[in-house]
Amino acid sequence: KKMSCSQWCGSCLGGLNCCGKVEFTERTIYLGQPTSTKFPRNEVKNTKYNAVTFVPKVLYEQFKVFINLYFLVVAITQLVPSLRVTYWYTSWAPLIFVLFITMCREANDDLKRRWRDNEVNSGRYRKLTPEGVVTVTADKIRVGDMIYIEKDQRVPADVILLRTTEKTGSCFIRTDQLDGETDWKLRLAVSSTQKLVTDNELLRCGPSIYAEKPQKDIHNFIGNFYTAIPSSTEEPLNIENTMWANTVVANGTALGGVIYTGSETRSSMNTNDAPSKIGHTDAEINNLTKLLFLLTVALSTSLVILKGISSQWYKYFIRFIVLFSYIIPINLRVNLDLSKIWYSICIHKDEHIPETVVRNTTIPEELGRISYLLSDKTGTLTQNEMVFKKLHLGTVSFGTESFPEVRDHLVTEYSSATRSGSKVRKTLSYRVKESVRALAICHNVTPSGSEDSSADGFDNQAVELPGLNEKVQYQASSPDEIALVEWTEEVGLALVYRDRQLMKLRTPTGTIEELEILVIFPFTSESKRMGIIVRDTNTGEITFIMKGADVVMANIVQYNDWLDEECDNMAREGLRTLVVAKKTLSQEQYDDFERRYNDAKVSITDRARLMRQVQLTLEGDMQLLCVTGVEDKLQPEVRTTLELLANAGIKVWMLTGDKLETATNIAISSRLVSRMTPIYTFKPVKSRTEAHNELNNFRKHNENALVILGDSLMTCLEHYEQEFVELAMLSPAVVVCRCSPTQKAAIVNLIRTHSGNKPVAAIGDGGNDVSMIQAADAGIGIVGKEGKQASLAADFSITQFSHVGRLMLWHGRNSYNRCASLSQFIIHRGLIISVMQAIFSAVFFFVSISLYQGILLIGYSTFFTMGPVFFLVLDVDVDSKIAMTYPELYKELQKGRVLSFKTFFIWILISIYQGTAIMYLGILLFKEDFIHVLAITFTVLIVTELLMVVITVRTWHWAMAVAQIFSLGCYFLALIFLPEYFDPVFLTSKDFIIKFVALTAASCLPLFIMKYLRKRFAPPIYAKLQQSG
Repeated sequence: KKMSCSQWCGSCLGGLNCCGKVEFTERTIYLGQPTSTKFPRNEVKNTKYNAVTFVPKVLYEQFKVFINLYFLVVAITQLVPSLRVTYWYTSWAPLIFVLFITMCREANDDLKRRWRDNEVNSGRYRKLTPEGVVTVTADKIRVGDMIYIEKDQRVPADVILLRTTEKTGSCFIRTDQLDGETDWKLRLAVSSTQKLVTDNELLRCGPSIYAEKPQKDIHNFIGNFYTAIPSSTEEPLNIENTMWANTVVANGTALGGVIYTGSETRSSMNTNDAPSKIGHTDAEINNLTKLLFLLTVALSTSLVILKGISSQWYKYFIRFIVLFSYIIPINLRVNLDLSKIWYSICIHKDEHIPETVVRNTTIPEELGRISYLLSDKTGTLTQNEMVFKKLHLGTVSFGTESFPEVRDHLVTEYSSATRSGSKVRKTLSYRVKESVRALAICHNVTPSGSEDSSADGFDNQAVELPGLNEKVQYQASSPDEIALVEWTEEVGLALVYRDRQLMKLRTPTGTIEELEILVIFPFTSESKRMGIIVRDTNTGEITFIMKGADVVMANIVQYNDWLDEECDNMAREGLRTLVVAKKTLSQEQYDDFERRYNDAKVSITDRARLMRQVQLTLEGDMQLLCVTGVEDKLQPEVRTTLELLANAGIKVWMLTGDKLETATNIAISSRLVSRMTPIYTFKPVKSRTEAHNELNNFRKHNENALVILGDSLMTCLEHYEQEFVELAMLSPAVVVCRCSPTQKAAIVNLIRTHSGNKPVAAIGDGGNDVSMIQAADAGIGIVGKEGKQASLAADFSITQFSHVGRLMLWHGRNSYNRCASLSQFIIHRGLIISVMQAIFSAVFFFVSISLYQGILLIGYSTFFTMGPVFFLVLDVDVDSKIAMTYPELYKELQKGRVLSFKTFFIWILISIYQGTAIMYLGILLFKEDFIHVLAITFTVLIVTELLMVVITVRTWHWAMAVAQIFSLGCYFLALIFLPEYFDPVFLTSKDFIIKFVALTAASCLPLFIMKYLRKRFAPPIYAKLQQSG
């Protein structure tokens, strides 16, 4: 796998290709010793620029925009005397101002990113060296270093776990910033180094690590650990010995050997570089300016031809181009940039969505036309807090309110029943006890004691068990299992001790029940179940307990008539279901199983398959004990928000790294999939034939919600990309499970490509969501339990999922509407004066002289009209209550009709009409006194622009009125202090006033009448709602 220099040497020239291509290689690392091989610096870098690249990159990005490039060329022509048609500063000043504003904004945004990066890079860690323990910052860590990582501290690089303060050699890590799951993962220290008495002995044994070449796969690793002293040893390494960068140590203190740093870490390789985003509205405006350029060229060409072709025709052509440069107004970019800053401030100040931050001020209007929202699950839709809700025994069900009855049954059974060989009558209390006991045994949960317990872990010989009323703390790789064990503790049967061989339960009567752990069958996404075989140390009874998904357990348990129905009922309630069963084994049965299982475990080939076959011999005719229902608590108002987005025409896809069953349950409970919508679960496919067959099956159910595994999705895209995407887009909801960070980003790009370039938003809260967020047109990060990595990399940062509704339906609506109105109005302002210039030139024998000179041209687009036009950013078509009550209004924005070729050509026609009316009628009215044409036409032009703002505005704001008065005041002062342009005597004459009113009426009255008729007989939907509201 090759990697660009921008990924390899992020510190050099901000990612310019200064050193060509670099190829990843495997490596042998000698721990604690300096290495001659150059590896990437261990720094987090989200910045786009550095001191060298800032100006070139900003200029490149700006002059990629056609309008800026056009005005650069125009400004350069004004430095040539023979091509100059007005003062040079009238072209250069606006261009320099635009670039200055842009550079200030980009510098501000990038400085904020740099400060955030420095917070991470300056994190301090202890490093073990031959000279002792020293302190280093995260960005100074190198491959081969041995780093101490404390509890709750971020792992700064990819490391091999060498030692831990836990005597068992195990260490839990939180991987939420890597894979989005807040479940704790178990990691094991290298056994040979864990056995050492002190850390310094590690330095004396000549340790080295062979590590495979860097890759994106976060679930696999191949390596070896070697020691040279006192003798040469080799120990294989796998994923259980690793701690990837951006994971967090959950217990104890770990000592890790660094194998990958910087851009070679798994976290960085699964994160794409932050792109420079250009919104759909900006792209559309860029296309419109290209049309305006063609109009400018066509108009200039026509006047040159009409003037007559001569040897100097190219000079006249360039002069006409410059004269009509106002058709493409350069201040359009300035006004749009300033308006977007204002929209960002409005979002930040909204009390309904507190602590919302706009990190990318260039695309707030994108929120107003989103068609697809791709959402993470864990921590985004859910709080990742599991709550035990229901226990069903077939004939009786216990819910939250009846859990005290469960405790009473346990007290009764443990107080009276004995576990002797005598026959026990299966009363309700006995069945409750067996079910609760199975839940307390069948899991991978470890009690960790109180928070202030020793960091050295448990001592099996002298452990102090928690008291009867003492709360036990638990660690596990799954919040589901913790919820089950916490519930059994709540009803009286508590797990108080566990290691790899022994488990201790505290009964409701305070006695301790000891169980020897014989075999554990771990949960896998393929088997969808887990099991455990235990021996009661008191009675010697051997029990096989299993729990799993109903789809697989239904074929394992004994016949019954209630399992399917009750599982369906719980699923409809949005609960995650588990079926629990048991089987009692005789000593002979277990001995036979153990012999065959151990034979399978030492097999060199097909080890996993052989072990699975032996396990299957136990799985049959098991006694069904119960069905449990656990709720993954949703974020506040998630159901309401998803319903709001659905009504607004926004399709929501859920992309999660979690397993299929969990994702399906959350999709149901959150109402992402409505109760009336059936679900189609796409079968796992690995080949072209399997994908083809499954696509044909799905085609028959394309009105169903789709649930699919990430690997199956990739297989379909490899062979049938177009067909799959078309079918998926017809589905009312899509859930993609076991989805890696790069797959999430790929899905975003896929939708953008095949949806006709419809805007796509992505929302998440974990480091694994960063690639998806950066790939989307609008990336939204949630600040939550999984940290701030997604929030810092996103365009918009919010504190909970429910805020996305108001962010899109209200602020997105306003930003898009206002951007469209502002841009079209500014284009109109440039067109109308250009039409007047064209008529002037045509009347006076196609002369290439400017109609208005110097200060008048600058004042026209600044002091005289800028205020009222810019304050269109305060205009709203409906209030927030109506926008949130009627989300269907958002569908009109998705069509992109607010800013389209239709509206563009309407404004062109308006500009042509008004420019022609003002200039042509002005010449006709003053043909006897032509010297006053300039004064009367310019005055009418200014007043027309101000009246057009009045026509355009839908909701008045006091600032708009102030801006109107200010602009009129500025123009009044210009009439007084610019006598070289305006004759004071003429301006006060009756003739001027009459003709001024006539020209203004001719220019604006027809538009006032058209607006009134439209409002009266064909008002838009939002206007009807606003009136009724």
